[in-house]
Amino acid sequence: MSIQRNRTDAGKFNPGAILPFELRLEDFQMAMQDVYDFFYDVNKLLIAKGLRRLDDMLRPAIMSGVLSDMISASLARHSRTLTENKWFNGHPDLIVRGAYPDDSVKAGVEGVEIKTTRHAGGAVDTHGAREQWMCVFVYRIDDRTEPARDRTPMEFMEVYLAHVTTEDFRRNPRGELGTRTATLHKEGVRKLRENWIYRA
Repeated sequence: MSIQRNRTDAGKFNPGAILPFELRLEDFQMAMQDVYDFFYDVNKLLIAKGLRRLDDMLRPAIMSGVLSDMISASLARHSRTLTENKWFNGHPDLIVRGAYPDDSVKAGVEGVEIKTTRHAGGAVDTHGAREQWMCVFVYRIDDRTEPARDRTPMEFMEVYLAHVTTEDFRRNPRGELGTRTATLHKEGVRKLRENWIYRA
């Protein structure tokens, strides 16, 4: 079978988007294409060996984590001013190069937090309400087409980027064993969607 390679469409980016930290639409386009190329290469190898696609192997939470890490690393490579935060689980994922000692900070403000989700519209849980530049990549996985070898590759459907504050979040109830989370409320999501970067 032939494995499909997704291509980002330059015509689907928003030329009017507000981009902080010297980011360019081309940075997002190249980062997304890097991810597409990776999945193409890996899935081609897996299918040739009679194995399942990576898209089908990874559980949703793991897939989101992998995509967030890949997007962060690729945006850091293409960006003029941003680099990956070297602090393990530090915030935000991308920070302004040279703004913090050793480009490492537990909780900084100069940078961009990267989130990925399968939920259209960009609403995503976070570990806490913070003032931050938040970037959300919405992606789609074809896990229904049968036979499985005819499934289309993972695709980014929407990308949003906005500066949000603690007032833009609602705190989610926490169960007995749950971790406290926060999600943008209705007006916060509206603010995020207003500054859309990409729509497929």
